[in-house]
Amino acid sequence: MLRDNHNNDLPLVSVIIPCYNHGKYLREAFESVFSQDYPNREIIVVDDGSTDNTAQVCKQFPQVKYVYQVNQGLSAARNTGIKNCNGKYLLFLDADDWLLKDAVSINAKYLIDNPDIAFVSGAHKKVFVDEGVEIIESEIVNDHHYWHFLQGNYIGMHAAVMYRKTIFEAYSYNTSLKACEDYDLYLRISRNYPVLHHVKQIAAYRLHSSNMSGNIQLMLSSVLKVLNSQKPFLENDNERKALINGNKIWKKYYRSIATKQNNLNPTSYPSSQTKPSSMFNTLIKKYAPASFLRWLYKKDLYRSYRPEIGKVEPGDFRRKNPLSIEFGYDRGGPVDRYYIENFLQKESKNIKGRVMEIGDNEYTLKYGGNAVTKSDILHVDATNNKATFVGDLSNAPQVPDNTFDCVVLTQTLHLIYDFKAALATCHRILKPGGILLMTNPYITPIDHGEWKETWYWAFTDRAIRKLCEEMFPGAKIDVDTFGNVYVASAFLYGMGISEVTKKMMDHRDQQFQVITTAKVQKKFA
Repeated sequence: MLRDNHNNDLPLVSVIIPCYNHGKYLREAFESVFSQDYPNREIIVVDDGSTDNTAQVCKQFPQVKYVYQVNQGLSAARNTGIKNCNGKYLLFLDADDWLLKDAVSINAKYLIDNPDIAFVSGAHKKVFVDEGVEIIESEIVNDHHYWHFLQGNYIGMHAAVMYRKTIFEAYSYNTSLKACEDYDLYLRISRNYPVLHHVKQIAAYRLHSSNMSGNIQLMLSSVLKVLNSQKPFLENDNERKALINGNKIWKKYYRSIATKQNNLNPTSYPSSQTKPSSMFNTLIKKYAPASFLRWLYKKDLYRSYRPEIGKVEPGDFRRKNPLSIEFGYDRGGPVDRYYIENFLQKESKNIKGRVMEIGDNEYTLKYGGNAVTKSDILHVDATNNKATFVGDLSNAPQVPDNTFDCVVLTQTLHLIYDFKAALATCHRILKPGGILLMTNPYITPIDHGEWKETWYWAFTDRAIRKLCEEMFPGAKIDVDTFGNVYVASAFLYGMGISEVTKKMMDHRDQQFQVITTAKVQKKFA
């Protein structure tokens, strides 16, 4: 990370935020910039003729430069931002998206260390708001960037890109394009200038009903127009073949999205189709071949199907090694993260005042937001310069009594040998009426890396309830469990969250507890 006590020694980074009627998201976008560890930065909001509260939100932040223009579209708004910024490096952030931890310093360092490149890009995560799912998007591209762009947009999100401002002396966003203007710019720049790409996560891309990217017809026509505009600039057969392949890849990609959109409700039955009656169940069970019964079950038309002994088809689970040994991080992210973040989202109203989080404060900032007056971090490592308290949660006398309104303790208790002492610390440091928000694994792989030597325990809901009753006398305690046999198996085999449907994730079976959650309110004095 870039850390320098002299702000002026670091190049100014301009974060340009075009906004059209997305004022309700701006505060979160601002906070993601304010929380960056890179000190020399500015924010410019280009209000593209909004009719909502965009202007009012911006006025609440005097450190934000506000520029208004009559509605002209996203490309024109970005070009206006370029004209009104002072930074040596530029980053474009949509109002409904946000930057991840250290995003600015990561990309700025690449530009400082590589003075010949026009821009640097990194990875991002897609956040499907309605589904409650996050997918990490990361692709390794080390060279021949223009050739790779001819076959797809490996960046995928423009907030993951940081530009050198001087490149905009020769280029600007194409205002005739209604979509894919960022892809057009990547192609034109990489045709003539060196660029760089890495796989560190930079930004979060929020997908919701008002995203332009949901308009399949517009996106496909735009991306093919942009791609084929490169035909006059191709220099050899490899590039010409890449462009032909790119056309195929984009068509296949948007066809697959259209197919998914046409199958959004697989559990509903068309009016001409009814679930099999009990008599029909009996008949098909007696006379239908196993292959047909399996097909009906997959279509959710015959839920009582069970294969005969010896006739189970284990498929990709018939293996001795998991699909991932990284908890699914390399396949879209861990499935248990879905439950953790849903729990914290549900309890976000309680993440307020002075909040202590163990390890880092990502969840405090994400779910507490402006309701948090002070965010503290307890970390066991004295070299962690973001920690406000250093020590072991099971023995932390340096943390004052009755101080915190909330303690966020996610996926940590199982790593502490004296877990009762850790809970006693949480009870001691919480104010009367303060709330502990805790998640713990039960069915889980065991880490083979950093936490291998301190992975001690697994907790059922009954264990957590008994512990909380013992360590928080008189407290109000809510304990819950999440998971089922499929999700537990998927997690053990290392499947990513993007590979498990929301329907499967939301089904609960207490016999297969992937994680337990607890909300514990300390007794009022």
